[in-house]
Amino acid sequence: MKKLLFILMLCFTALATAGAQQTEKPLGKVYDIVDVMPQFPGGQGELMKFLRNNVKYPAEAQKKKIEGRVIVTFVVNKKGRIIDPTVERSAHPLLDAEALRVIKRMPKWTPGRMNGESVNVKYRLPITFKL
Repeated sequence: MKKLLFILMLCFTALATAGAQQTEKPLGKVYDIVDVMPQFPGGQGELMKFLRNNVKYPAEAQKKKIEGRVIVTFVVNKKGRIIDPTVERSAHPLLDAEALRVIKRMPKWTPGRMNGESVNVKYRLPITFKL
């Protein structure tokens, strides 16, 4: 009976592990250039409006008169979600943190397309901080 219980527990553990591995799908291929680039809802003008309305100049950076341009890289996945945002070019840690905060708050985009199919696309977005 103990052997049977042990074998059953071993099987359940193996099945649970296999199931967990299936839900953690790798990102897959990420394209730099595609037929149709990902698009923010409403287009480029709405993206600029979103940035104007959501970027909050850090008080500490204002006080120290810190300016600069942060370039953030992220992937717009097949479902239009923003994933893996990273600072590609830093201006200052305070500005970098604010740029990442805003990118993470973005709504879903229209995904990029290659050969008629939605694909993962790398996107670079400069965010300028100027007093």
